Amino acid sequence: MPYRADFDKRPQVWLHVDMKKPGIFGTLDPFMEDGPILGRRVANMGFLRALLARDPFEAYHFFLSDKDLRDSVAANLADLAPGIAQAGRFRLMDRRDLPARLADTAYACFHQSDCISHPTHIARLRNAVSPELFPITGPMHSLSYPDYPVAFLRHLWAGATPRDCIIATSEAGRLAAEGFFTHLRASFSLAHIKGPSIRRVPLGLDADCLAAPLPGPEDKAALRQRLGLPVDRALILVLGRVSHASKMDMLPLIRALSRLFVATPERPAPIPRESVVLVVAGWAESDDPFPQTLVDLGARMGLLVQLDLRPGERRKNDLLAACDIFVSIADNPQETFGITLLEAQAAGLPVVASDYDGYRDLVVHGETGLLVPTTGPEPKPGDDMVDRLAPLLFDNQYHLLLAQRTVVHTPELAGALGALLADAPLRQRMGQAGRARVRAHFLWPDIITRHLELWDELRALPAPDIETLRHVPHPLHLPYARVFAPYPTRTLAQADRLKPGRAGAALLLGREHPVLYAGLDGLLQPEALRKLVFLARKGETAGRLAERFRELCPGLDDEAADYHILWALKHDLLEPEA
Repeated sequence: MPYRADFDKRPQVWLHVDMKKPGIFGTLDPFMEDGPILGRRVANMGFLRALLARDPFEAYHFFLSDKDLRDSVAANLADLAPGIAQAGRFRLMDRRDLPARLADTAYACFHQSDCISHPTHIARLRNAVSPELFPITGPMHSLSYPDYPVAFLRHLWAGATPRDCIIATSEAGRLAAEGFFTHLRASFSLAHIKGPSIRRVPLGLDADCLAAPLPGPEDKAALRQRLGLPVDRALILVLGRVSHASKMDMLPLIRALSRLFVATPERPAPIPRESVVLVVAGWAESDDPFPQTLVDLGARMGLLVQLDLRPGERRKNDLLAACDIFVSIADNPQETFGITLLEAQAAGLPVVASDYDGYRDLVVHGETGLLVPTTGPEPKPGDDMVDRLAPLLFDNQYHLLLAQRTVVHTPELAGALGALLADAPLRQRMGQAGRARVRAHFLWPDIITRHLELWDELRALPAPDIETLRHVPHPLHLPYARVFAPYPTRTLAQADRLKPGRAGAALLLGREHPVLYAGLDGLLQPEALRKLVFLARKGETAGRLAERFRELCPGLDDEAADYHILWALKHDLLEPEA
């Protein structure tokens, strides 16, 4: 869904309404992104749509990075959930408002669209200012980027609590997250740091994906004609990123099918080559030569490969309805879940998939599809060539190196395809079983229920008294004042004496007014600055001035008082005594 920037430009006004639902949902993410249709974007949008349809919270706070983004997300939210928007229960704020809102708002949870970017930073701010330890959660998506150990290291700090949780979307992903923490604890001597909780909650599909009945033979034939697909052949569909570097190598699939076309003197070919078409659909750049390479390789082996690149949502659904078998032989650690497998099963297709990552959570071997064995490298002590090289390469370069040492076994793949191509009733039984399993376990309304249960569970977990965490800094948060203390001529000492500057004297006489730049309104209180200058009128030490300033301005903490004093010095409201 594209961002729109036509929302009301006036400041956001919070409308207080009586709601029976306790607690407020908070996030730093829009959940709605532009760009190609990738699994992560589809999943995040599906989560938000289902959450708002369920509407389990009294309000929804979005802390977004800039005004244009806030305006466009507000417009999109009004389209997505007009009732919530009209009731004033969406609030979109600048991230600089976080300290004040965390201090005065009863949040039920903060949930991010991933576990990587912000959860630990929110946790540090929560620990510093919030009245209670509410849960902070975020799901995993791709985990294989070489800088992600740093992201997981951020989770291992003394301020982490069991109420901070990484949501694994698959069992393989959960074990991979445990692997991150095992590696980091051993490498940095952090065995004593427990870190966040890890829980498994899968992704889902919108319930309307099951609303229409499956097409009958005549409907399917008409659909194929409209899509330009052969009517009288078995259609095998591959749907996803068309990339051997970032999704799957399809050459083993073409080789497996070519095995089925081989006749011997003793027997005819198991599957006639003219009876099968491989339909490759999904995202690829317009100038990428690889999709055409697949067509050429297929032709050499006697297989017709038909491309359908960058299909929209309607055409994607039509392709799923028109085909007979869905295949995904992921070999790349970028893949963690596999939402296209759910879409295929919802469309009534049997699935042939690599026994890899989260795929084995989604396909019941022999019931909803067939899993093809895979082989990966044996882990050895220390690092290896790809480990050392990956941080120096582009994503597609090191992911290709990783994928090309992951084997999807061609003979077993050929056997699985041959079994389904030769047995239409088996395809139908598996397709119906897959559709029933999606209905029972993988629809977003049920997944939202699991999130709500998780947030309740996390909130009930034993956790430290938040007061013991107030002053526990995060070791990966840069201590700017300390690190950059050598930059200025000197630093402000508690014993330094201050008095009103020329602008400060004019302020006390009503002849001057503070000029605050945009972005400082959450840190500085204009009405308090006059009080600050008044307190310094006879000269006062910086330490005593800060103390008296806090007494005169209830709710002002030490850091805010110090910031006001330094700002006043910068703008001539205060100056050092000679």
